[in-house]
Amino acid sequence: MVRITLEGSNVVFDVEGLDKLWSFNGRLTIQRAHILGARRDPTVFREPKGWRAPGTNIPGLFTAGTFHLHGERVFWDVRHPDRALVVELEHEQYSELVVEVENPDAAVAPLTGKP
Repeated sequence: MVRITLEGSNVVFDVEGLDKLWSFNGRLTIQRAHILGARRDPTVFREPKGWRAPGTNIPGLFTAGTFHLHGERVFWDVRHPDRALVVELEHEQYSELVVEVENPDAAVAPLTGKP
């Protein structure tokens, strides 16, 4: 799971627990201005992930780490698809973050600045 906090003009995505090990990443700091959008998407877990480098993918169980698909880098950390949040980015090392958060509906507004 990922905990999201706002720190000034940045949004910090802290990967918690053993997910740090599986994803090979413990923290991502993204400029808020680089977030194009965010949405809850429980169906994203069924979509192709691409090839992982580095990361872990056990189909149907969890996906964590960096994945490459169609020339884009996507960071994944999802175990429970019903809590999946997709964050679209520009001018960052990843084009998207697909992360599990405690309450995806509540996480959208702070990321997009929209209620």
